[in-house]
Amino acid sequence: MEKKKIKVFQVATECAPFAKVGGLGDVVPSLSKALFELGVNVSIFLPNYSFLKNFKFFNSFYFRGEKINVYYDFLEGTKIKIFLFEEKKFLKKHKIYEGPAFFSIKKFLLFSLLVSEFLKKFPFPKIVHCHDWHTAILPLILKSREIKNTKSVLTIHNLSHQGKWNEKEILNFLNLEKRIESLEKRDKDGDFNILQQGILNADTITTVSPTYSKEILTKDFGMGLENDLKKRKKDLFGILNGIDTEVFDPEKDPYLKRNYSAKNFERKIENKLELQKILKLKVDQKIPLFSFIGRLDFQKGIPLLINVLPFFKKLNSQVVILGKGEKKFEEILKEISKKYPNVSIQIKFDLVLAQKIYGGADFILMPSLFEPCGLVQMIAQRYGTIPIARKTGGLSDTIEDGKTGFLFEKYNTFEFLKAIKRGVFAFKDKSIWKKMVKRAMEKDFSWKKSAKKYLSLYKKLINGL
Repeated sequence: MEKKKIKVFQVATECAPFAKVGGLGDVVPSLSKALFELGVNVSIFLPNYSFLKNFKFFNSFYFRGEKINVYYDFLEGTKIKIFLFEEKKFLKKHKIYEGPAFFSIKKFLLFSLLVSEFLKKFPFPKIVHCHDWHTAILPLILKSREIKNTKSVLTIHNLSHQGKWNEKEILNFLNLEKRIESLEKRDKDGDFNILQQGILNADTITTVSPTYSKEILTKDFGMGLENDLKKRKKDLFGILNGIDTEVFDPEKDPYLKRNYSAKNFERKIENKLELQKILKLKVDQKIPLFSFIGRLDFQKGIPLLINVLPFFKKLNSQVVILGKGEKKFEEILKEISKKYPNVSIQIKFDLVLAQKIYGGADFILMPSLFEPCGLVQMIAQRYGTIPIARKTGGLSDTIEDGKTGFLFEKYNTFEFLKAIKRGVFAFKDKSIWKKMVKRAMEKDFSWKKSAKKYLSLYKKLINGL
């Protein structure tokens, strides 16, 4: 049998460093790099947001009477092409996620339609790898438009975001050429659900950790789509996300005062002392320094975090929280920081400060209600910053309780606090602490293993064409 060369198009709304809001922006380029190193011909498709500059013109085509320009550039330091689709009414906006709900939905539906039109130009066998609800309509469009030699993969990064709206408006906007059976399907609220359509129509479905792939088949984690996922169980795979170990490397990180590795992690203390100065906390290497980096919302366990903050004074510990999110949480945290001088609240998105926290804090806190994968705990361990996290999703798959971090199961303040106290105890026992830090830093969180698993799925799909 003739070996077919694999061509993969990653279709997403984020790709660092060009366009990033959250973890999706890190996953798309780092997975693409790992696949490229395995010999996969991979490209990335993005909307042409207004803040993206200096891309080169590739070509243009007409869609519904409008001229669509396509631009391109290369992912820095690679030969991986990034294609931008320019459309002025919906896509060429400043923010990635903005505007009224249906405007955002139309924006990403249109992007998916443009991608399908562009793909018609390529007759060779190809994989269209869609990421999250924003591009989950693509498998349906590909079927409807009967685009040949094409197989689809849908990766669910977070099942709680689904893209739901009135069916009539969505179907009118899509104007699909062919009726597909799943179009009659509605979610439990009676809405047309874009992610649901992706689940029902993609050739293969993946999610971002083995544990999460099992959790989403249950009512507690399925977000109303558990029955649809059960129908596709044989096509559902949990593949753990990785991190870009070149970007997140304490030995080379330009934002750290002192670089270090697993062989000389004692140098990390210099970064801690600098971080304490920056945050205007008491400068003392013997005080345990806890941290949180992420969105301030229910999923990330912010109510639990708020509940435990007063206890850090009794534990003679410090805390820094970096992130933005729900206004009510932002205001509560600001008030707490006024009352407790050992708590530093940084309500902002700051990549440089985040790196300094990874390199200077002793612990990272992740009391998530649910966590599909999580990248923070992997980055933290690479920097020798010990995670204290709830045993759920990817946190369960990446943290070894008592060895590289501390896990708690029940979502309540008492269990979280108990895990924090375990951390303080370990920190004070230098023989235990050194072993934990070294073990955490030596874990392999690169994309190598996971990229091979994706490649295996791609090969099966391509061989089936």
